[in-house]
Amino acid sequence: MNQGYFLAIAGNIGVGKTELTNRLSAELGWLAYYEPVIENPYLDPFYRDMTRWSFHLQIYFLSERFKAQVEIGKSPLSFIQDRTIYEDAEIFARTLHEQGSMTDVDYQNYVSLFECMVSFLRKPDLILYLKASPATLMERIARRGRASESAIGIDYIARLNRAYDEWMRRARHDGEVLEIDTENVPLQGETPAFTQLVLDLKRRFPRQAELRLETD
Repeated sequence: MNQGYFLAIAGNIGVGKTELTNRLSAELGWLAYYEPVIENPYLDPFYRDMTRWSFHLQIYFLSERFKAQVEIGKSPLSFIQDRTIYEDAEIFARTLHEQGSMTDVDYQNYVSLFECMVSFLRKPDLILYLKASPATLMERIARRGRASESAIGIDYIARLNRAYDEWMRRARHDGEVLEIDTENVPLQGETPAFTQLVLDLKRRFPRQAELRLETD
């Protein structure tokens, strides 16, 4: 079976992944898989008590993203995924364990399950890594006004940022990564940077016009 392309958009909370996923999906005509935030029953309790709910939350995200990536691997169409399964393990579960919000036993069980799952999954053809400073991310989180995120502190965001930078150093050895500093390269609106990104993706994925989702 011929497969389409698989583009993943990675980055910290509030960096602009979902908006970029929306716009690139429309520009390229590819299907979009979004992070299951609204449906997640553990998100609100987690931000109130990370230690109690961290394992439950991460298992939920792991399960949902595994199902999405299995579907991507089976389809001949092209996809854009808002946050990857790798971020669940490399960024969020790892950070929660390091800061003492996930026990050693829970973390070891989580990593074992993750390693088993990813052995069955197709890797992205390209990861777009969006980044911004902790202060900018906090401003964006406040601006979008999600009640569940009101308890997020800048220390947690800074920890996640450091984990992302460490993961990116490793990820570059495993596949294609394009890093975009969203503070210096504005992608919101019809900016030259967004137009150039679309052109770059079309050059990188020359068959993209043949792999569009048919909507007519």
